[in-house]
Amino acid sequence: MTDARTRAAIETVIRLESARLIAGLARYAGDIGLAEDLAQDAVVAALEQWPAEGVPRNPGAWLMTVAKRRAIDEFRRSAERDRKYAQVARALQAEDTSVTPDFDRVFADEIDDDMMRLIFTACHPVLTVQARVALTLRLLGGLTTAEIARAYLLPESAIAQRIVRAKRTLATAGVPFETPDAAERPARLASVLEVIYLIFNEGYSATAGDDWMRPDLCAEAVRLGRVLAQLMPAEPEVHGLAALLEIQASRIPARTDADGKPVLLLDQDRARWDRLLISRGFAALEKAQTLGGERGPYTLQAFIAACHAQAVRAEDTDWPRIVALYGELATVLPSPVVELNRAVAVSLAYGPQVALDLVDQLAAEPALRDYHLVPSVRGDLLTKLGRTTEARAEFERAAALTRNERERELSAERARASASGPVPP
Repeated sequence: MTDARTRAAIETVIRLESARLIAGLARYAGDIGLAEDLAQDAVVAALEQWPAEGVPRNPGAWLMTVAKRRAIDEFRRSAERDRKYAQVARALQAEDTSVTPDFDRVFADEIDDDMMRLIFTACHPVLTVQARVALTLRLLGGLTTAEIARAYLLPESAIAQRIVRAKRTLATAGVPFETPDAAERPARLASVLEVIYLIFNEGYSATAGDDWMRPDLCAEAVRLGRVLAQLMPAEPEVHGLAALLEIQASRIPARTDADGKPVLLLDQDRARWDRLLISRGFAALEKAQTLGGERGPYTLQAFIAACHAQAVRAEDTDWPRIVALYGELATVLPSPVVELNRAVAVSLAYGPQVALDLVDQLAAEPALRDYHLVPSVRGDLLTKLGRTTEARAEFERAAALTRNERERELSAERARASASGPVPP
């Protein structure tokens, strides 16, 4: 194996271990910022030693041991940290740090708790949504600051400041590194689910830039959804979110053509949908359903996604059922965006005129005033009704409103095509 391939393999191992390493260290240090610094020290040591010595049998144990030694050294150097040093020293007293412990044995009962604490801390409501997303990607997704900045089309310095401020806010607010109690958990879990969902959505339909999708963000969100489902197996909405992300991610190979141009849902080659992801999604959805209780917004969206996945051809889609599911979703999660999606389903179930009436009512909503998908949907409906001049104006407006270059090109192309005449409903 070449040096470059060796280093790449080592970096992959480190990335997989990163979140668990930080989670375990944060429990000992009681400070996420310090835990991340200690983890970075261990990573540097690994990159220096592993190319020559090989990757240890338990790389997580090796990294944790090195990081704990650095923690002890750090606490020894700081008189103000005597209390923390004593606390860490007591925790490590039973361990022989001269050898690499059996990671699986030593931490088997702790690792899940540590990961859950890290997820809930990174998504604490004291932080802004933007800060929660950045911190979650950094600590749990293992993305570098540069990778997060590139994904969200922001300067690296802005993301770095956002992460630093987030860690400072947690420390200043005295947010404990712990899983919230039963009374706080529903609200805090909603924040965790929202952050993972937002990360996926940004990867699935990028807000701005030259690429319509950022599959790496989708992959990180799917992975986080799987981790959360393992950590909280009794929460139906956790499985609902995991199901939604798995099924949605299955379409990614078919969502663009060879030139990277967007391919809309009804035009996609469904043979290119990832059947393994679909089967995983269906399994997660079955778990959510088995757990019972009221169906939450993520579970309902997963059922909608499942309707599409079950249709071998676009024309086989059960649109009346999707309309009904969107109706149920609108009662659980009232939103003009949900109503817009429902209108699209209505057009395919009951015809474009019925849907256009709904969209025209929604167009007055302040939240949708500059939402590019409103004129895009109107343009599609008007085209089907043969009102091509109006349709062209709507597609042109959609192109002007979007900040994504691929989506702008798609809307401009649809504006040109609408001048050719109506398409069959």
